[in-house]
Amino acid sequence: MSKLPTASPSRPFNFTLGFGVPLAAMVALLLGDPSELDFALSRLFYAPGLGFVGRHSWLLEDFLHDRVKQLVIVIGALAIAGFLLSLLPTRLACWRRQLGYLVLALGVSTSIVSPLKTLTGVHCPWSLSEFGGSETFTPLLAERAPTLKPGRCWPGGHASAGFSLLALFFVLRDRRPRLARYALAIALGLGAVMSLGRVMQGAHFLSHNLWTLLFDWTLCLACYRLLLYRPTPAPLALAEPAR
Repeated sequence: MSKLPTASPSRPFNFTLGFGVPLAAMVALLLGDPSELDFALSRLFYAPGLGFVGRHSWLLEDFLHDRVKQLVIVIGALAIAGFLLSLLPTRLACWRRQLGYLVLALGVSTSIVSPLKTLTGVHCPWSLSEFGGSETFTPLLAERAPTLKPGRCWPGGHASAGFSLLALFFVLRDRRPRLARYALAIALGLGAVMSLGRVMQGAHFLSHNLWTLLFDWTLCLACYRLLLYRPTPAPLALAEPAR
């Protein structure tokens, strides 16, 4: 039977910054109005009378949207399989906690998207009158304009497939720091590319995907703090010698 190694303390992490920066960014997005930047960026990929340049792109729709998202689903399925195998006396037993974390973090960071879309009813750029649609734009916290078909575009769902892989960074940071840095770069890079692709298609504004990044980082970090992080034990005070 595999013997589980004694857990060593985690590498230092500044949770004040880790949680504080994304939360401050969320507050800034709520108090400010990113719509001007959103519209300016989306107009770069919109041609009046023709629509968004990437709306029917094979590369953006079939490959970047469908195939890459399927790849992330495969990673999630492998994580579940690995966790189940770690419950048995196998070599994966020493990774049981990390695999359990990965399953939870991937599941939570992707599953929040659909309920939030339904709750907020934000429309996609391609549905708005400014981009050839029929719907009226309203800011995130504003009352929605009357419509027969509420939107489902906030936060960015496709981007969550890429940014959810931030969980791999936290899985590896205490055991494989170098691989963890690569995982962080891949998650951020993939999420950014998937986000840009959807902006080019008119499916999301930039801020929709930025919210996804902030949500996924915060959730992955919270799961890490609860399940994997092991602070360095405080040094024991030396007892005073008996007089």
